[in-house]
Amino acid sequence: MLSQQKLGLVYGLTAYTIWGLFPWYFHFLTHVNPWQVLTQRIIWSFLLVSVIALFIRHGSLIKAAINQRKILLGLLLSSLLIAANWLIFIWAVGQGRVVESSLGYFITPLVSVVLARFFLKESLDSYRLTACLLAVMGVCWLVLQLGVVPWVSISLAVTFGFYGLVRKKVPVDSLTGLLVETGLLFPFAFTWFLWLEWQGQSQLFSENVQTTFLLIFSGVLTAAPLLLFASAANRLSLTAVGFMMYINPTMQFLTAIYLLKEPFNHQQLIAFMFIWIALVVFSIGAVRQQNAKNQRLTVTD
Repeated sequence: MLSQQKLGLVYGLTAYTIWGLFPWYFHFLTHVNPWQVLTQRIIWSFLLVSVIALFIRHGSLIKAAINQRKILLGLLLSSLLIAANWLIFIWAVGQGRVVESSLGYFITPLVSVVLARFFLKESLDSYRLTACLLAVMGVCWLVLQLGVVPWVSISLAVTFGFYGLVRKKVPVDSLTGLLVETGLLFPFAFTWFLWLEWQGQSQLFSENVQTTFLLIFSGVLTAAPLLLFASAANRLSLTAVGFMMYINPTMQFLTAIYLLKEPFNHQQLIAFMFIWIALVVFSIGAVRQQNAKNQRLTVTD
């Protein structure tokens, strides 16, 4: 039998590996309208999570969340943020901009730190401040050298950063949160799907069998890593979870360069170097902070 820590490591690595393979998966759906991909992702995620919740008798927790207005409003906001994040990512894959999306997920932890500073009044130590400044320099380099704002990267980082902030303030577990979020979006997604079917514009069944399968299975790919990650987070330290979060953007970056053959020039490389150095600094600070916390706990004991 695996220990709880090793089991958490397996869950975490599996979750981040699935997320890292998203560009490759959605690459096979580039012929489908991004809005339709998003619609099917919401519909099938909701149906799958509902079945899981019913199977494990999770109804009381879901009912408690729905009956609390503050929690429901928080999950409504988080559902809009995650839907926007999904849509931008799906569109980016279809436009051959996975390198930009990977950059967005690389800088997400740093965006989360800035949001925590402003909204949660968490302090910024020298490591985090340095990391954030390096990330800003990397983005500014892209703007100056390429003459364009990397809005895909920034949008993904900001929407997911705010999503994490909102979910941090909403006291619900991952399964309840995902079910309520997709449940709030489900009526709109399903209504639009029915309208598309009536107009003969739906691509769910009008394409080939592969497309139909991939659209339906996107629900599994949405729910599974979130639930695996929740199980991992309960078994691992925050430091271990923090390091694993880099698996996703790293796999996205490698997928873009070596599998999808996206162009990657010297200006982009320099910008990524700023971000990678920032993440090294950020990680060193996180490790030092965790070690200091462990030492204080040891002294207290």
